[in-house]
Amino acid sequence: MPSENPAPPTSGIRSGARVSPGGKGGVAAYVAIARPDHWFKNVFMLLGVVLAFFVAPPSGGSWVLSLALAVGATCLVASSNYVINEILDAKRDAMHPVKRHRPVPSGKVSIPVAYLEWAGLGAVGLAAAWTLGPGFFGSAAALWVAGLAYNVPPVRTKDLPYADVLSESLNNPIRLYLGWFALIPDRVPPLSLTIAYWMAGAFLMGAKRLAEYRMIGDPEVAGAYRSSFRHYTEERLILSLFFYVASCAFFSGVFVVRYHLELLFASPFFAGFFAYYMKVCFKPHSPVQAPEKLYREAGLVFFGCVAVGVFILLLFVEIPGLYDLFRVIPSRVAPLWKF
Repeated sequence: MPSENPAPPTSGIRSGARVSPGGKGGVAAYVAIARPDHWFKNVFMLLGVVLAFFVAPPSGGSWVLSLALAVGATCLVASSNYVINEILDAKRDAMHPVKRHRPVPSGKVSIPVAYLEWAGLGAVGLAAAWTLGPGFFGSAAALWVAGLAYNVPPVRTKDLPYADVLSESLNNPIRLYLGWFALIPDRVPPLSLTIAYWMAGAFLMGAKRLAEYRMIGDPEVAGAYRSSFRHYTEERLILSLFFYVASCAFFSGVFVVRYHLELLFASPFFAGFFAYYMKVCFKPHSPVQAPEKLYREAGLVFFGCVAVGVFILLLFVEIPGLYDLFRVIPSRVAPLWKF
């Protein structure tokens, strides 16, 4: 159903909008389409890094350089994906009241040069990833291919309802693997955690879709901007969020029981974070539409930091009586210290 929130002016959503060949924006425009302000999303590598420390704490200081190189390579590959997204979405962005001012639809970059930027960023990022071993390189390549599947026809999952959310959020577990393989090259993270992380990302991405749909406020206009919105309704998007968060909770439970029961105490904090995120999602012109601006939601950021902090702390805590209470056999992975 249309949102009760006031819709943005539809004068900026133009039928048959064209993209100028462009090329007048200078270096700043080409930097902008690489979206360095979105690199913060690579913070999702942190879980993989923390788990790697939990499973096999590295010795010496060489891990610092490896991790720095891993983050740099991931940023370059991600920017390659952002560039192809900017190029291929330009015509639709030109019909959006805000996104039509982006460098490509507003004619500030040359399309052929932008394609060279996409290929160059991807090549350099993957070359750097190769130096960190096959596991990390495979994960970086998966991140790049996922960007192609999301953006490039005829696959272009971005245009398919639900597949748009699930394919984009797949970057979450890929980033988990990137953080893990930067420090542990010969083992893989647990499958249960991989799926839980994927579903958590799907919840965040689904909330973004819901906020966008509510902001536009007109199903026809929404469908013209994004093909998947032709199927979505506010009710369907909300129901999908319940599916994603329930799936995340289920697979998180499998991981907790299998590997570290103490993490049960983190569940109220993450449940609260998801609820808070939904609250922010329903704000008029919600910042959930642009996750790079969520830092302005001080309460949400604080809640998220507390939840992550509790999770990390509990990884390194052992409560033997908890296993007796729930009749669970402790994992052979020992914490770094005991309380």
